[in-house]
Amino acid sequence: MFDSLQDRLQSAFSSLRGKGKLSPADIDASVREIRLALLEADVAVPVVREFTAAVTERAQGEEVSKALNPAQQVVKIVNEELVGILGGETRRIRFAKNPPTVIMLAGLQGAGKTTLAGKLARWLKEQGNSPMLVAADLQRPNAVTQLQVVGEQAGATVFAPEPGNGVGDPVAVAKAGVAEAARTLHDVVVVDTAGRLGIDAELMRQAADIRAAVDPDEVLFVIDAMTGQDAVQTANAFAEGVDFTGVVLTKLDGDARGGAALSVRQVTGRPIMFASTGEKLTDFDVFHPDRMASRILDMGDVLTLIEQAEKAFDAEEAAKAAEKLAGGSFTLNDFLGQLEALQKMGSMSKMLGMLPGMGQFKEQLNSLDDRELDKVKAIIRSMTPKERENPKIIDGSRRARIAKGSGTQVSDVNQLVSRFFEASKMMQQMARHGGMPGLPGAPGMPGMPGKRAAARQKPQKKRNKRGSGNPAKRAAEAKAAREGKKPAAGGADAFGFGGPGGAADFELPKELKDLL
Repeated sequence: MFDSLQDRLQSAFSSLRGKGKLSPADIDASVREIRLALLEADVAVPVVREFTAAVTERAQGEEVSKALNPAQQVVKIVNEELVGILGGETRRIRFAKNPPTVIMLAGLQGAGKTTLAGKLARWLKEQGNSPMLVAADLQRPNAVTQLQVVGEQAGATVFAPEPGNGVGDPVAVAKAGVAEAARTLHDVVVVDTAGRLGIDAELMRQAADIRAAVDPDEVLFVIDAMTGQDAVQTANAFAEGVDFTGVVLTKLDGDARGGAALSVRQVTGRPIMFASTGEKLTDFDVFHPDRMASRILDMGDVLTLIEQAEKAFDAEEAAKAAEKLAGGSFTLNDFLGQLEALQKMGSMSKMLGMLPGMGQFKEQLNSLDDRELDKVKAIIRSMTPKERENPKIIDGSRRARIAKGSGTQVSDVNQLVSRFFEASKMMQQMARHGGMPGLPGAPGMPGMPGKRAAARQKPQKKRNKRGSGNPAKRAAEAKAAREGKKPAAGGADAFGFGGPGGAADFELPKELKDLL
């Protein structure tokens, strides 16, 4: 959704890169590009004016003029202002002190309220809650049936005493649903209400009546992110009529311009709480303004990627797989298990798109076909248990049989087996050397540089024998020798990390290491 906006913003920043100092004309030209990018993305005009004014004021201030890299400082300012208009901080659901917590969904017809009710129920179950869905949309044909279907998929109880299709009183159903949840000890109630094709007095009156009857703890306004400029008018009307407490954006995976996401929060003052990025019940999560701003600016969203990996991969199984890799006993059965866990995280293009700098590879990401993983799984499943445990026994006749059984070519089987052997060999080498070959400070090799770096250090050893050219340093070395102290680990100074631990003190952040 933000592809075109991302491209335009990157174009605006590219003209600043490489400049040691930015003139007012440079800043004005970049802000003009940012303004056009936002307007083209259907961001509301008042929001664009406020945003560009804040960026201009800060870009012309001391924080840019005194920065070592002015272009990066401008990117930082744009990022911070984007986070600001998206809400600043992540807003969570406020649960009632005395259950059940009542959550009411409101919005126009077609925004995705009923599907969202199922997604929200599934998410609440993951958080340890016991949700109940209440079918209070009695106007739209088959709305009650649809809620029952998504409720069953989410594993949530659905309260539907009326058949719908124009029959029944939605206010009475909503009230009875809350009472039933309290009786059956469900701690969260999600009330699905009727929408309309446009804003009208009847819609607002019914929504306001339901709100008055159930006194919800949260009223979530569900809005289609593909709506464009009209989203702001609709949001303002619902804010006045129903007074919602938070916003849920649906269809963020669409290819329309995403101005609604950047406008609604700023215009209404209500936070965006959740975002839906697909049709599956799993395509739903808490909205993080800082992470969304990072994605728009092509700075990635590694935290969300890590969270998805933690959900998909079992920690104990991952540890066992790592041990097998290191010991050389990793089999195709283990590989199949890892592939299946990887697919639980979602599409490969979505996952890779969360990495920093992947905006320049949009075409390649869009051409990625997840069915290739299904082909690999089919090949492995066409093997006998013995072949999976020991791929070395897979000769020519076996490969032909596997290709026939999986509906693939012999070349596909050859490619999979050869790549598996190459990967296993590489992982064993890494395990033997304690980390990535040639990486300073790899685990198990404290302060040990790679081969090229070691070659560069050899002349240094000869110079050390003659003594340092610095008299003060020579005196310090002599004093250390008299006191019996050993010099610091050899690899530290060569790589500029310093410190008594040498290069071993330099490590990747834990989260990134876990992800790798």
